[in-house]
Amino acid sequence: MKVLASLVFILSTAGCSHLGYLTEQGYNFAKIQWFKSRSNEKVLSDPEVSEETKRKILLVQEYKKFFYYYFGSKETDIYTKTSMLDHEAVTYLVIASPHTKIEAHEFDFPLIGSFPYIGFYKKDSAKRFSRRLRKEENLVTYIRPVYAYSTLGYFEDRILSSFFEYDDIELAETIFHELFHTVFFIKDEVELNENLANFYGKELLKEYFKDQNQLNEYMGREEKKDVLKKRVVELISILQGEFSKLGTFLTDKKADELTQRFVNEVFKPDLRALCTSIGLPNEDCEFKHKWNQASFAAFLTYEEEQDFLSTVQKKRKLSLTDLLKWLRHEYEAFKDQDKIESFTDYLKTKVNDATPSSH
Repeated sequence: MKVLASLVFILSTAGCSHLGYLTEQGYNFAKIQWFKSRSNEKVLSDPEVSEETKRKILLVQEYKKFFYYYFGSKETDIYTKTSMLDHEAVTYLVIASPHTKIEAHEFDFPLIGSFPYIGFYKKDSAKRFSRRLRKEENLVTYIRPVYAYSTLGYFEDRILSSFFEYDDIELAETIFHELFHTVFFIKDEVELNENLANFYGKELLKEYFKDQNQLNEYMGREEKKDVLKKRVVELISILQGEFSKLGTFLTDKKADELTQRFVNEVFKPDLRALCTSIGLPNEDCEFKHKWNQASFAAFLTYEEEQDFLSTVQKKRKLSLTDLLKWLRHEYEAFKDQDKIESFTDYLKTKVNDATPSSH
């Protein structure tokens, strides 16, 4: 499963009241960050390491160099060390939602804000926490594996063996995505941060692999997946509409029954037919996954409303580098006003402004 998600680092800064959580996540983070990591030079010279692994490490270094050169920035020490993990995914996100809403439950992290998920380095721990949320807080839950994350520049992120699950192009998009989080990040706006990183990851991919056949093949498949994702969002909105119609008459039990009936009778058949019609392979189709209120909420967090970003860029006639400068400038302007509460909504007011920016 390809996941382009950023995971805020889970350390003693995490807003969790349970000491056991802090201890476990801090210990596992330390293992990855320091105890299991070796300099890339040592890994590359190790005869026990496969040639394919070494090739992927060299690719990460190339992608990193390209990223900083593209933005005219000095390279940081990020990705100068590699950590070999004991399992496929690096972390597991627990996403929760009320039964009667498709809305991600917020978890608070001091200093960096609120996030619609909480992460665990061990799958068993994620499962235990998920069960606790269901039992004690009456929430629907979903566990999502993550293969890459960013500590937002607080630490020198490692190349992780989980990166090697990606092919060369997916790896490039992942690295560009995660590196973007280190140059631009807005507190308390996970959806916008993910959408921006997704947007820049894909656009930088086009720059790096320009005129190469493998890019055309990849983008062709991604265009089909975008059609599928838009349909998923449309279908989720239908279910949300059914929830709204029932209003106060919607109980937890009714919501669960309605959701499962919708998934089995509408959602999956619709997506299966769409995948067939556009020629998208089964492994890329969303109908295979476990779907409930929480997984729907997770999907919306990462996939909803990305189009307005490219619309802003095109209408204002900005290059990728100028768009980043413009975003930084507009964020400062946003902080100086108090009428619009979120930077996302503030940016959307700019969509209809077709006047090219001077920034």
